[in-house]
Amino acid sequence: MPVEEPHRVVCHLDRILAERGLTVTALAERIGVTNVNLSVLKNQRAKAIRFSTLTALCEVLECQPGDLFSVEEL
Repeated sequence: MPVEEPHRVVCHLDRILAERGLTVTALAERIGVTNVNLSVLKNQRAKAIRFSTLTALCEVLECQPGDLFSVEEL
């Protein structure tokens, strides 16, 4: 079985939350996900994100997916 390489996608939710003056708890309530799921994303431990969650994040945070994520260089 091949070893899964770690992804290089970085989530910038910490920075965006600070810029917006929002907490993880407040954002989780507004987009309808648990604090735990949002924390997994924020702390770079997520392996995937649903488009519905991404859409909700972008709507509430008034941003685009590229504002939330970037890909690290090798």
